[in-house]
Amino acid sequence: MPERLSCLALDLGAESGRAMVGRFDGVSLDLQEVHRFANGPVRVRGALHWDVPRLFAEIQTGIAKAAQEGPLAGLAVDTWGVDFALLDRDGELLGLPYHYRDPRTAGMEALALSRASREEIFAATGIQFMPINSLYQLLALVAKKSPLLEVAATLLFMPDLFNSWLAGPQVSESTIASTSQLYDPRRGDWARDLLSRLGVPTDFLPPLVPPGTVLGPLQPEVAEATGAGPVAVIAAAGHDTAAAVAAAPLTGPDAAYLSSGTWSLLGAETAAPVITPQSLAYNFTNEVGVAGTIRLLKNIAGLWLLQQCRREWRLDYDALVVLAAQAPAFGPLIDPDDPALLAIGDVPGRIREIWAHTGQRVEPAPGMPGVVTRCILESLALAYRRTLRRLVELSARTVRVLNVVGGGARNRLLCQLTADATGCAVHAGPIEATAIGNVLAQLIALGEVADFAQGRELVRRSFPLAVYAPQPDGRWPEAVARFERFFA
Repeated sequence: MPERLSCLALDLGAESGRAMVGRFDGVSLDLQEVHRFANGPVRVRGALHWDVPRLFAEIQTGIAKAAQEGPLAGLAVDTWGVDFALLDRDGELLGLPYHYRDPRTAGMEALALSRASREEIFAATGIQFMPINSLYQLLALVAKKSPLLEVAATLLFMPDLFNSWLAGPQVSESTIASTSQLYDPRRGDWARDLLSRLGVPTDFLPPLVPPGTVLGPLQPEVAEATGAGPVAVIAAAGHDTAAAVAAAPLTGPDAAYLSSGTWSLLGAETAAPVITPQSLAYNFTNEVGVAGTIRLLKNIAGLWLLQQCRREWRLDYDALVVLAAQAPAFGPLIDPDDPALLAIGDVPGRIREIWAHTGQRVEPAPGMPGVVTRCILESLALAYRRTLRRLVELSARTVRVLNVVGGGARNRLLCQLTADATGCAVHAGPIEATAIGNVLAQLIALGEVADFAQGRELVRRSFPLAVYAPQPDGRWPEAVARFERFFA
């Protein structure tokens, strides 16, 4: 093995993207960011889209910058879930992919439920009902009789699209496919029978491949343009949460994970899907993980709420956390998953409307950004507490440690509030878990690391964790009761 073997993680989030080089010397792993770029929706004729040509240009810039640092053994792309592109029979892109917050999915869950029951849809997919799911995005195209469906030959989720542009094959990696509510996690295949009942076409669904599949070398034109040469392109773990969980240094069956970023995803690894009346009632999801695991989890609104507030107030995150720490504790609360908070724009105003609707009186004051931020963080902690208790019930396990990975791991106030609300020790880190999990999957595919158990040990050796112990406070029971009363 070379003295230091390098793999490139191309990690695209809903707000930004990074190109991170992971270097492995056989003992430890380190990361270097070589390129960062903004991401976000583009509004075209009233609809929200992803500017995928620009994102692909940024990916190539990241590859070129990484290649300047030294030869690469592999590269892999991970992105957010549910969104997809449609291609014609020549592989040409049929328009810009829609953004999951585009409002065209309004009413599509009701349309689906008019054709199949909630129980039938969940039994076939095991996926949490959310208006952003790929299923409802496709139903929106069906409902308006979109001509795109007549010419579409292939559907590719976002990492699959970039993989096809980088290496050629038009396939779907299973961790990203499983986010869609189009996939049957028990059969490991598309839920074609259900989709036919719902009137959703299935002939454009691509072949499925497991995480860690080597797709081939970079396309010659990309290899030449970036100077990277014929680097192996790997379908590592295309869903960013799957990659983050792969890098979570879980200590055993008493540990759960919280991937904390734009979204919060709290769950545990299980050997098989948990598709039961109770998991349906709690609206949990069963997504494919690495190494044959299932990620039993709940999607919860995350730091996107704070991102939207920050843009309104023109304050940075550190300043908001300071203001929140100075604001009175146990003030007004929200349900982070309130549908009213899903849309882009004026989140602070809609939070104040929720306060008014629930009878939580808060007088306007100069310190309002601190009060709103404190409200978001305490509400998230209480949502984590409720979700963790339901996870314990569904998985029949005791959870003593919550491993927080992703950008939220650096928010010290949120980590402490989470420990206090849940009563669990919070192990925060690594912050760059998604990129680390992406690199680990590449190293395993290349035969440099034996498996993910060894990979997690490598993470423990290479990246420090911050530990937050619960701090008793007699005011939490009243806050819990208030949260459950308002947002049962």
